Parts: sequence; structure tokens; C-alpha cells
Amino acid sequence: MTVTAIGPGHRAAGALARALLGAEDDPRWSRPALWAVLAAAFVLYAWALSGNANEYYAAAILSGTQSWKAFFFGAIDAGSFITVDKPPLALWVMGLSARIFGYGTWSMLLPQALAGVAAVGLVHSAVRRAFTDPAGHVAALIAAVVMTLTPITVAINRDNNPDTVLVLLLVLSAWFCLEALRAGRLRPLLVAALFVGLGFNAKMLQAYLVVPALALAYLACARVPWLKRVGHLLAAGVVLVVSSAWWMVITDLWPAESRPYIGGSTDNTVWDLVIGYNGLGRVFGQGRGGGGGGGFGGEAGAGRLFNDILAGQISWLLPFCVVALGFAVLPRVRRRFAGGGPTAAAWLVWGGWLVVHYVVFSFSSGTFHPYYTTAMAPAVAALAGMGGVVMWRAYRRSRAWAWVLPLAVALTGGWSFVVLRRTPDWLPWLAWVVLGATLVAVVVLVLAKALGRVRVAAVALVAAVVAGLAGPAAYAVTPLQSQINGTNPTAGPSSGRMGFGGPGGTPGRMPDGGQFPGGATQPGGNPQDGRTAATGERGSGRTGFMGRGGPGGGVSDELAGYLVANQGGATWLAAVSSAQQASGLILSTGKPVIAMGGFTGSDPAMTVDRLRSLVSSGQLRYVLSGSGGGPGRGNAEVTSWVQQNCTAVDGQDGLYDCK
Repeated sequence: MTVTAIGPGHRAAGALARALLGAEDDPRWSRPALWAVLAAAFVLYAWALSGNANEYYAAAILSGTQSWKAFFFGAIDAGSFITVDKPPLALWVMGLSARIFGYGTWSMLLPQALAGVAAVGLVHSAVRRAFTDPAGHVAALIAAVVMTLTPITVAINRDNNPDTVLVLLLVLSAWFCLEALRAGRLRPLLVAALFVGLGFNAKMLQAYLVVPALALAYLACARVPWLKRVGHLLAAGVVLVVSSAWWMVITDLWPAESRPYIGGSTDNTVWDLVIGYNGLGRVFGQGRGGGGGGGFGGEAGAGRLFNDILAGQISWLLPFCVVALGFAVLPRVRRRFAGGGPTAAAWLVWGGWLVVHYVVFSFSSGTFHPYYTTAMAPAVAALAGMGGVVMWRAYRRSRAWAWVLPLAVALTGGWSFVVLRRTPDWLPWLAWVVLGATLVAVVVLVLAKALGRVRVAAVALVAAVVAGLAGPAAYAVTPLQSQINGTNPTAGPSSGRMGFGGPGGTPGRMPDGGQFPGGATQPGGNPQDGRTAATGERGSGRTGFMGRGGPGGGVSDELAGYLVANQGGATWLAAVSSAQQASGLILSTGKPVIAMGGFTGSDPAMTVDRLRSLVSSGQLRYVLSGSGGGPGRGNAEVTSWVQQNCTAVDGQDGLYDCK
């Protein structure tokens, strides 16, 4: 008997074959189909990225490449006067890429696109593992396609807001929770808690919206006694607290005089930011977290996700998911079609995820941006994939339940028709194609079942896919055609109801280029002659504008050039009222700029004593007031001090020289 040794080369070739083609018992089409979807996702998320970005975060990323202190705290300026109003984990991801490859649109946004692609792959994996038969591959592929084509997800994955990183971390947490239930081990549950905590350091309390679903699934489905389940969840809670709080604790314990002011807070603490501006204020509309009835997302209420603003971003498959979830949780159906074990846990995880997000997003009365809804995309995708398989099983095996799939298809296609007809001048033919495909799918499904010709239903399935995905796919490709609004990215046509930041509004953009801006001595041009520092191209005459850092006064190229030429040995180029002014000035010059009032201009970060100290020490010379609302918007004492102790600069409107 001869034994043939398998060398490293054969093992490597085998591993590569499994990666490309899947395991031997997988359907031959499954892995190549996944790679095709991931490639499509990468194209959607990474094509023509130049010019996309929220200037507010872009300025902080640039500053982080110039100062490790600014990097750690997430300061908007390299001098570390004030932080952005979010924790810095997402900025760290983009900032490390910018430090390695040089600051520019691609080095900043490519990690975002890759994170989006990774989330698609993880959703596919989680859904596939939830099934113990080949049907899991079908469900997983459907989920991956839906996740890829969710319009708001395409828009946000092409931007530098923290939501892309948040979604990836939350999908990782769901994957590990399901793995803990599938394998019957504690360690994956602890890893799941770790990722939720990291999500907290990307966008604070929003990360915790998945916790009820994960905890419920573990309590209901873990293969250990009840007492152990509770103990395991308590252990996961400890991991969650530690992984969430470490940056907050370090920052709040750091001497306040030697770190930046915490942007968005009222008392210069991260804790206040957690429970106020980024916490309860978002939900209940209290304080500065309020948004006047929801702000950018429309009025709060059960129908918010279906209004003219949000419907085209996330709602396309919500009717299908509602039918699927309701169908799957029925006891009789669950036993016969939906499956137990890992499949039951998956229904609880993704169903709970969707329900909690729907309730919170619908009824939050604070500031609510459409792109927040990208956090619902993994649950919508998973439920669409799992629901499609479960309802198809019921259609084939049962006359009593065969009506559920046609109903889901009819509701989905009908709702898509309604959404598309809200903008009748945009692809006017598409709504009718969707309606026609829906009618074909429903009629063929009903007739095929009645005549006992289930195989004919394949025609209906093709029509159902067209009906369900044509609308979101059309919306999903629109961000590739023009620069997105960096502050409030969305996909699709304008519904006519959005103000600042809405679909079809002013696009957000930032200087292109692969190197950091910084004046005439740095690569990329001279801000003194009106060229943007990162590209060397003539600018618009404004270094800050709506859609970059947010609404607020711009700064002309002439004024920016004057400040650069006269900065001297000062640490900061100037002090301006808000980050909305500062971000554009930082990006166009590469110099630190003080945003005295933070993002909104109302943060109490600057005081008369602090301003006097900065001026007397030579760290600051110029203060800019004017369209942004004056120094420290609403801070009458600071404004008065500047007017009394500084000299207005001739020919530079709103600029004061405090030397």
C-alpha cells in the first residue's frame, strides 16, 4: 500500500479552490455567485468616489494624520481644540488608511467601501449557516443581493460618516451570536458583545439597538440550562461595558486642560454626549439632540419609514419582510417550514433587529437623518432571503399556505409601484414594468398551484425578482452618477420634500488628490492664488458650503490666502464660530482652525478666559465672525471681548486681528 504525502502546495491549491468554488458539498453555483455579488457591491460602493465626503469628518481625518493626539480624541483640528460629536473609531479606520497611503478621497473612502462589501459577505454567511440544507445557499444569495442593492446603504458606503463601520460591527456581532448558538459555545457570544461595544465607539447608543434581539435569541435558543444562559449573558454584558466604555473613561479622566473639548457636550464630558446629544436627545428630541420633529427624516410616527423622504431609501422590501416574519413565527408554520435550531435563532436575531430599529427610528423625535436607516439593511436582507425560501417551501408543499408567497409578492410589487410613482418624471416607465411583473408573478403563482404545475412557477419567480428589486436597483445606481451629499447622503431622485441635504440637493464634495493639503509648500497647489490645496485646481471661491460640513458661512479663497500668509507662528490659522466653517478652511489650507462652537456653533467650548489665554500666548491671532453667527454662536461675552480687544481687518469682512 502506497501512501502519497500531500505537500504544502497541494494544500494551498485546495484552500484556494475552496475559497473560490466553495466546499465540496456546496452547490457548484453558490460560491461563484457570491463572488459575483461581492464584485457588484464593490463597484457600487467604490466607483467614482472622487469628491464624495462629509467635510466635517474629512477635516478630522486630515487632522488625525497631522497629530496623534487629534487622532486619538477625534479632534476636528490638528491643534486639538474640539472633537467631532461622535466617538472616533470610524475616524481611526479611515485615518490609518490616510496615514499609510497619504490623505485623499480614495485613501479615506476605500476602507468604507471595503467595510460595506465585508458586511454583505457576512450577511451571506450568517444566513447560509442558519439552514442545515442546501436551501440556505439560496437564502444567503438573496440576502446578499438585497443588502448590496439597498439604496441608502450604497449611498452611505460611498461617504465617510461612521454608519458604514457601525453596520459592519453590528453584523459581526450578529454573526458571532448566531455562531455561539450554532456551536453551543460561550466564546463567540463574548466576541459578539465585544463588537457591539466597538460599535458604541463608532456611534454610541445606536449600537445597542441590536442588543435586545441578540439577548432574546440567546435566552430562547441556547443549548444550555436557563441558569447558564443568564450567566453567559451577564458575562457578555461585562464584555459589552468594557469594550464600550474604555475610550470614554480614558477621555473623561484625562485632564480637561490638556485634551480637546468634547464636541456636542454641554459640560466637556463624553458621558454627557452619550446620554444627551447622541442619546436621549435623539430619541425624545430634548436639548440640542432635538431636530424639530425629526429634522431631515420627516415627522415621527408609524409611517415615517414609508414617507416621501425615506421610502425609496429602505422601505422597498419591508412589506415582504413583515409577511415573512409573521408567517415564520406562527407555531405550526415554524415547525413545518421555518425550521428549528439555528434557523429559529436566526429569525429571532434578524426579526428582533428589524422590529427594534423600526420602532426607534419611526418614533424618535430628535434629529433623524435618512442614512441612519442603513442599520436596518442587514435585517431586511436576511429576512428577505430566509422568508423567500420559507414561503417557497410552503407554496410547494402545502395548499393551505400556498397563498402566502403570492400575497408577499403582490404587496412588495404594489408598494414599489407606489414609491416609484411619487417621482413620475424619473424613469416613468419603471413603475409600470414593476406593476406588470408583479401581476405576471401573482397570476402565474396562483394558476400554477391550482393546476398542479409548480415547475411553471419558475417564470413567476423571475417576474417576482424583477418586481422586488427593480426599484431599489434603480435607486442604488444613482449615487454613482454624481457626487453625493456628504452631510446627508441619499440615493435616488428628489421627492421634492427634502430641504438641505436631501436627494437631488447640493452634493457634498471635498478636494481630490492623494496627498494632504497644506499650502504652497505642500503637494497640490497654493491656496493663496485661489486653488484648492489638494488638487491645484481653481476653486469655487468658497472653502466651505452647504453639503460639506453642514449649513453655515463659507470662507473665500482670498480670505483663506490672507490667513495663511499672515499666520506666523500661531498654532491655529484662525478661530471661527463653528465646525461648519472650520472644516472647509482646514481642508483647503491644511492648517488647524478653531471651531469655537462645535458642529452647531452652540457648544460652550470657548470662554473669554480661554480666548484671552490663546491670544496672549501667541497661539491664536485671528478670529472670524460674520455669517456663521459670530464667535461662539450665541456666546455674547466672547463676541463682545473680540469686538472690544481686537481690530477689524480692512478688506476682510468679519475678520478680527487680536495680536
